[in-house]
Order: sequence, then C-alpha cells, then structure tokens
Amino acid sequence: MAVTTQNSTEYAQTIASPLVKAGARSNAGKVRTLAFTFTQSGVGDAGSFATIGKLPAGRIKLIGGLSRFFCNFTASSQTIDIGWLGYNDTSGDAVDADSDGLVDGLNVDTAGYFSMEGNTTAGKAAGGNHKFDSNDGVTIQVKAVGALANADSINGVIAYIVS
Repeated sequence: MAVTTQNSTEYAQTIASPLVKAGARSNAGKVRTLAFTFTQSGVGDAGSFATIGKLPAGRIKLIGGLSRFFCNFTASSQTIDIGWLGYNDTSGDAVDADSDGLVDGLNVDTAGYFSMEGNTTAGKAAGGNHKFDSNDGVTIQVKAVGALANADSINGVIAYIVS
C-alpha cells in the first residue's frame, strides 16, 4: 500500500487548467431555510401525508445534515418517509414523485429531534443531501408509515442552497 493525496471533485475543478467554475450549489452558496409546522387534524390512516413546504424553482441543493425537525407522532412503532411530489425539471422533463427520496423508514417511535440525513436511501439522497433542478419548485411531503392520531405534529426547518 502507498500513502496517497487526492482531491475532491470540487477542489480539482478549482485547480484545473482551464479553470472549471463551480456553481453556487458547490461553492460559496448561501444557505436558506424553509420552516414548517404541521399538526394533524383528525385521525389519518397508515400512509397519510403531510405536505410541509415547497422549495423554490431553480437549482437547489438540500442539506440534510442541517435540516432538523421535532416529530411527535404518538402511534407505537411509527416510522416516516420524506420525499417529494412530481415536478418538471429545468429542461421541462417530468420527474416522478418519490415519497421516500430523502428519508426512508426513519424510526420516530419516541418523540424527539431528528435530522434529514438519518435513514437516507443509498443512491437517492446520499449523505442526506439532494440536488433538485426544477422549473416551478419542489413540494416536500412527510409520509406516516403507520396511522396518525389527532394532534400528531412535526415541526422544523429544511436547509438548502440556491444557485
């Protein structure tokens, strides 16, 4: 074996010749937030959804490790998925909805604080981060795998960068 020194893709672009300019999603972007507060009204069957907000149109990088929420779903053995509704990308092509594209099967059996980097699906939101390119924005939803009780709640903030 040998000791190696290698560069990230983003750093390699900054020292390339000719220079490859990085977009704001990768370098020097400003973090913005989407706050949400949801309280269930009435009982919801297993598979019920809570629409928690809409990310703006354009090139977005959602940062799962900075996106935090408090979840108080009272049903026993409760898990949630977090994903998005279908949207059109910046080329005008339809992108399918993916109800667990950000978080898949996160155990929220005990009320508490969670991040969106937990229980990410390999190949989807790797490391809790996800890039969206949309014409009209992307609507984010939480799916309760089990039934929802009246007054179950989820409140938090999604952190993202716009370029």
